[in-house]
Amino acid sequence: MSSFSIVLRQARRDQQLVSKRRVQEDNDEAEEEGAMDTAGHVLSKEQHMCFRLENSIHVMVGLLSSSDAQCQMEAAHCLHELSHSPEPTVAPVCLPATPYLITYLSGQSAKFTELCLYTLGNLCAESVAVRDKLLAQGIVPALAICMQRPSFAVVEAAGFTVSQLLQTKDAPDKIVPIIMASGIIPHLVATLQPDPQFGMGAAIECAWCLHYLTCSNRGDGTLVDMGTVSKCSSLLITLGGAVAKGNTEEGIELLIWPLLRCVGNLLAGNGLDGLGPQLGDSRLLAALCVLAQAFLHSHPSLAKECLWVLNNLTADSSVFCSAVLFLNLVPVLIQLLPFSLGINTMVLRILANIAHQGTEYCSQLVHRGLLPALCATLKMADPDVVTLSLEVLYIALFSTSQAAEEFMKLRGPAVLEAIQYNSLTEMRLRASYLLDHLLSTHGHM
Repeated sequence: MSSFSIVLRQARRDQQLVSKRRVQEDNDEAEEEGAMDTAGHVLSKEQHMCFRLENSIHVMVGLLSSSDAQCQMEAAHCLHELSHSPEPTVAPVCLPATPYLITYLSGQSAKFTELCLYTLGNLCAESVAVRDKLLAQGIVPALAICMQRPSFAVVEAAGFTVSQLLQTKDAPDKIVPIIMASGIIPHLVATLQPDPQFGMGAAIECAWCLHYLTCSNRGDGTLVDMGTVSKCSSLLITLGGAVAKGNTEEGIELLIWPLLRCVGNLLAGNGLDGLGPQLGDSRLLAALCVLAQAFLHSHPSLAKECLWVLNNLTADSSVFCSAVLFLNLVPVLIQLLPFSLGINTMVLRILANIAHQGTEYCSQLVHRGLLPALCATLKMADPDVVTLSLEVLYIALFSTSQAAEEFMKLRGPAVLEAIQYNSLTEMRLRASYLLDHLLSTHGHM
């Protein structure tokens, strides 16, 4: 994957904005078309100015629609370069050429198809009028055909163009229903496997498409029925295993990100009852912990999203809470408690989910080092961390006498006394209540 593509995808991840893409030429691969030797030249400012002249687009369309393959390729490259222009007037000017670009998507040349796809994806990025025209010209059915091509480069380019359409403000009402009815979804799901020959590009683009679909809150049932959760979870398990072994590829986080969001969003919207059959592999829990640890320093927000999915999985689920204990993941989670940026609060939520399951679960948490960890988090400056820590402590202390006895040995009451004198009203009240309970149960300290 090129560094240029990685930068664009990172921008999309951080800002969730459409991003234009320039085709990357592969100088080591020779295609049958001799025109590729001269393709890919960036238009000069003079050429941009020339394009604004009267009838210039018609000249370009004439070259694009000619029977000369080299003229077609050169015209397509000119349009591709123009599609990168930041000027809002350029995309509408290019509209006379778009029917030909869409028609050529069914051509035999993978390189030419890829070029047309990225051009169309760039053109639809900012203009509602252009998107409306492209939809009327049948771009979505053409994209559905491209998603079935044997070329991973074409599938990647088609995924990019679909994602450009899905990121627009009018997508939920105007574009998502068309995409859902187009037959594209199964092909997006099918690409969720990094290919050793072509890399992760196609999987990344299609995963982002699925993420944008889940964010639209339209058609979640269809996405679930198509096996989206199962495929995303399976790939996360595979990637977690690869990361655990140190077998990572540059930009792997750009695939992990949308996979997490797909699973997390569908869990939040449908709950475990509707997704249980697709989440039967407990290895997903271990994979999430591995990924959270691996990206803790390089991509802390990604680590937080791993924990967010783990939180969604364990909420009101005795099965997954039991799996966390069985896989001995609690010590791994406790190791993450010193880290801020929302990571420790998410860990505390997961621990609270487990503690809420009852006495035996609390006993298992205490056995795995919960109370010393809470004594540390109760001293932190973040009020959210302290409040959540008090909540988990409350559940543990009132669930088992073992917890109260160990907390006394750890001089925990002194920590609660410090909260009484130095914290906000709500935290002081919680700390006082816990102290009163300990005093009444175990006598004066």
